[in-house]
Amino acid sequence: MAMDPRNPYAAPSVPVADVSHAGDDGQLIEGGMAVPASHGWDWIAEGFELFKINPGIWILNLIILLVIMIVLAIVPFIGSLAIYLLYPVFGGGLMLGCHALARNEPFEVAHLFAGFKERTGSLVLLGLLYLVGLIVIVIVVSIFFGLSLFGAMFAGGARSFNPMTLLFAGLIMLGLSIPLAMAIWFAPALVVFHDLKPVDAMKQSFLGCLKNIVPFLLYGVIGLVIGILAAIPFGLGWLVWAPTVVGSIYAGYRDIFVEAA
Repeated sequence: MAMDPRNPYAAPSVPVADVSHAGDDGQLIEGGMAVPASHGWDWIAEGFELFKINPGIWILNLIILLVIMIVLAIVPFIGSLAIYLLYPVFGGGLMLGCHALARNEPFEVAHLFAGFKERTGSLVLLGLLYLVGLIVIVIVVSIFFGLSLFGAMFAGGARSFNPMTLLFAGLIMLGLSIPLAMAIWFAPALVVFHDLKPVDAMKQSFLGCLKNIVPFLLYGVIGLVIGILAAIPFGLGWLVWAPTVVGSIYAGYRDIFVEAA
């Protein structure tokens, strides 16, 4: 942190590149540890507390990120690919922002882009591995149900298929996607704070989630209800709920993977 020599009473400034890592004040717990079920709610509550510290910057970061994603989505194929590759990069930056808030340090718009300065290659590779995982899931389900099913779905002709078949295919895709979601959930935090390799970070994230299935069930049920309620007033509630989710991921990471010094 640096003081402004022209104003010794000004708040210290903290460059994004100098944001402290969680590894500086706690040791990584290999594979994570199991926590009580009630912690599923605690993560949400702690995420909201992080949001309340600086709601203006949270909402501004969310709007900037949304605009970036919309612009990328407009670009055929390459834009969609970029969204998957950059998701962990932005996620890692926001984890650094959460850590700054938890340490009573400034939270800035620059934190949204901090992942482009911290472990960028590993974070992009995380996105690539996640994308490959999604492709594998689609291929597996396609082989099981036949390529014609997905061809019809993307061509708008899925109504010619039995609704139960479509439902069953969707459930299988959901079931296969859950382990992938577990592997990516804490991975950006594990990369930026502990410099884990992408594959190792995904393994650790999966194990940490697996050990805490019950807390995550509570977290998921509460989160689903809040998400639905947040969408009712023209989706404006998501300006609060989305940052809260980001903060809850950081809170869960600290709870499961970090042993306080």
